[in-house]
Amino acid sequence: MKLHSTIEGSGTPLVLIHGLGSASTTWKMIRPELSRFFQTIALDFPGHGSTPFNPDLKLDPTSLAHLIIQNLDELEIDKAHLVGSSLGGWVGLELAALFPDRVISYTGLAPAGLWLAPYNSRVPGAAITRYMAKSLHKVSPVLLKYDWAKLIGFGMVSPRWRDLPTDVCIDATKAMGTSEGYFPMWDSFLGERFEKEVASSIPVTIIFGDSDNTLPVRTSQERSLAPKHAKWVVLSESGHAPMWDHPDEVISEILESAGRA
Repeated sequence: MKLHSTIEGSGTPLVLIHGLGSASTTWKMIRPELSRFFQTIALDFPGHGSTPFNPDLKLDPTSLAHLIIQNLDELEIDKAHLVGSSLGGWVGLELAALFPDRVISYTGLAPAGLWLAPYNSRVPGAAITRYMAKSLHKVSPVLLKYDWAKLIGFGMVSPRWRDLPTDVCIDATKAMGTSEGYFPMWDSFLGERFEKEVASSIPVTIIFGDSDNTLPVRTSQERSLAPKHAKWVVLSESGHAPMWDHPDEVISEILESAGRA
């Protein structure tokens, strides 16, 4: 299946992989600067953003990694740096483990899959968020002008919710509200976690916020599952989307990780 992608900049390719219920628009705050150094390729997963949903596709992280490789082949991209957020971070780890000759460096922003015990069912709170976004995303440009609406929508995502650009919040609400692949993709990783080895030749940086309520440290940041050579960064006053809370620091870490390759 062809994934919708947008390409900006020039130079060595850098693939941006969004998370569950998100879309390529999630990179808005850091992509312009990254495109000064790389050819950035922002993908939309099946049933997310501008990529249609295909019920016949397997949507587990390993299958998604293979799907990305197929799409990079079509774009004639042999090697690339990877940046992944949440579920996209897990898929990026799978790519690095399965296709070490195709990955130059990896930076994971609150990557999923590093949990003590795999999920066996959907998290009720996340399901509620999806239903709310589906109902309200069309009126979000009006609602998100008000702090109370931004607090409801993003207070658990970011400790800096009040300072998030309104257009970023609108994009995120639309992405969640229109993500037809949200629940099928969620169900595809139940009972699984990341447990593969990543070659030490691939620089790995993992970034979590100190206030991540989606993947909290006590259950979902198990360092023994991460590559042994990974650089582990914890950003203060940051939630589940470090590229929103600390865009400059995240850009710096991506550049540093790429420079270690």
